Amino acid sequence: MNLEAIKESIVKHVYHIPKTKVVPLHKHEKVDEIFYCIKGEGIGILEDKEIKLSVGDIFLAPAGKRHSLKSESDLYVTAFLIPKVG
Repeated sequence: MNLEAIKESIVKHVYHIPKTKVVPLHKHEKVDEIFYCIKGEGIGILEDKEIKLSVGDIFLAPAGKRHSLKSESDLYVTAFLIPKVG
């Protein structure tokens, strides 16, 4: 296992999800996506389940699972796309 290659393949983003934004359900076949709430509150949607998010909470969308985010005010999250290994 090439740990350096895995490290370099991790993608990170910071997202702002205002109440007017619609994030469609989608999935990533080869990466897990980890969301960490840094400001505000919102909902993480994992297929047919909703998970409340507030500052410090984590929402995990495993590879191959449909997911989305929504908020009734403002939600700020960092997102990390981690490749599946093995």
